[in-house]
Order: sequence, then structure tokens, then C-alpha cells
Amino acid sequence: MKIRIKGNTVRLRLTKPEVETFNTTGFLEERTDFFPNPFVYAIKADGTATELKVIFQDGRLDMLVPAGWVKDWTNSNRVGFESSMKTEKGSSIYLMLEKDFKCLDQTVEDQYDQYENPLKLKS
Repeated sequence: MKIRIKGNTVRLRLTKPEVETFNTTGFLEERTDFFPNPFVYAIKADGTATELKVIFQDGRLDMLVPAGWVKDWTNSNRVGFESSMKTEKGSSIYLMLEKDFKCLDQTVEDQYDQYENPLKLKS
């Protein structure tokens, strides 16, 4: 699972095996072992959520995903989900959860477990 944060935008991208694991277990977690405290980020299927929501507490970011959204995602062409969440200070945080596609350029990154890029499939 990859995380990208820029300003008030949080984007998580999942490989094929990660989407399948999330579909099966309703949970997925990653961590970066910063010193002295790790940064942990996770996604959780939530039966009460109606849109994406994020909670950040004690160096941990949890994205809550409506449980009903998860079941059909694995085998569909749907790329992902997005929502805006109001903060207590009145601003908004834009949230995205997406399937991770293979790059179209010649990257050295291992991409064996990523989804085929739909732009490549059209050419």
C-alpha cells in the first residue's frame, strides 16, 4: 500500500494482492519505522461509514471505508473511491483509495503485482 499526502489530500493506492486481502479481511496496514516513533497507516472496512473518513491519532492514520463498497471492488473495473471530509477547523480533506496501476514509462520499480494500466490496454 502506498500513501501520498499533499496539503489536505490523502491518497492510498493498493496492489492487486492488497485489494484482495482487504476484500477478504477488511483490514490492511503499513508502517514506516521512524525514530523514535513509527508512522502507521491502515485502511479498515467499517459497517457504519457512509463515505471515506480518516482519523489521525498518535502517529497513526486510519482510513475508514464503507464495508459495502469493498465487496465488489476486487473484480470490477472500478478504479477506486473518493470523498471529502470536513475538519473541526472548517477546512476539507480530500480522500482517495485507488487500485495501483503499472506505470507507462520505463520505471525500475517492481510492478508485477499492480493492475494493468487502462491507458496501455487502449493502445
